[in-house]
This record gives sequence, C-alpha cells and structure tokens, in this order.
Amino acid sequence: MDTTNSISSTNDIDEKRIRDLVARTQEAQIDPDVLPALHTSDLVLINFAGRRLFGRETFASAMTEALSSPLKDVRTELEVNDIRFATPDVAIVSLTKTIHDERSEAEGSSELPLAGAMTYVMTRQGGDWRIALAQTTPIN
Repeated sequence: MDTTNSISSTNDIDEKRIRDLVARTQEAQIDPDVLPALHTSDLVLINFAGRRLFGRETFASAMTEALSSPLKDVRTELEVNDIRFATPDVAIVSLTKTIHDERSEAEGSSELPLAGAMTYVMTRQGGDWRIALAQTTPIN
C-alpha cells in the first residue's frame, strides 16, 4: 500500500494549520487573553532581549506588563521560512520576525534591532497545534 500521498496530504493540512496559528499569533500580539492561549501550558519563551519565561501564566503576566509600557507601540510581523516535522506531532518552524517600533525616541525606539530569526517548536494537542517553545535571536 502506498502511503506517500496520504502522508503528503496530512503534512499539507498540518502546514496550513501551523501557518494559520502563526497568523493568529500576529493578530493577537496585543491581546494578553488570546495570545498565551495559543501556547502550551508548559511553554518556554526566550524573547529578543534574552529573557527566558517558563509557563503560559508567566508569559501572560509578562505580556500584560509589557502592554502597559511603551513596548505596547512595538509591533512584529512574522514570515514563515520553513516547517519541518520532527515527528507527526512535533513541528519546528523557522520564521523571520520584522520589528515595527513606533515608540518615540524618548521611549527608546533605537534600542531594538529591526529583525530577528525566530524558532517555534509546536506540538499537536487534541488535534490542534500549540507553541511549546518560542525563541528569537536578533539580526543586526
């Protein structure tokens, strides 16, 4: 029995779901109720500045804090460069993050690089994909 078409079809469906999840993260980047829910409860996140956060609750708290600061005026745009399946339920997603810093100079707009190399490790949970690891490396 040839399963090549079945596997290819499954990967196509999963790639679409993963791309949709990335799009949802962009749409929710200023919503501390929605964005953390797109991640696993035991998330590990390393942000642009190298700050490491453990767990969805910690992420939600840090996000709420950031949105009450001048960082609320920093938007990001994600472009999926590559999706690789380590297993049928684990995907490694390579992205380019573009930074749109709309803060005034007095608020520190010159502190951030304009782009970053981002990696998501996603896991399938209950038929849907969630982000288990998010790590960004600044590109100068």
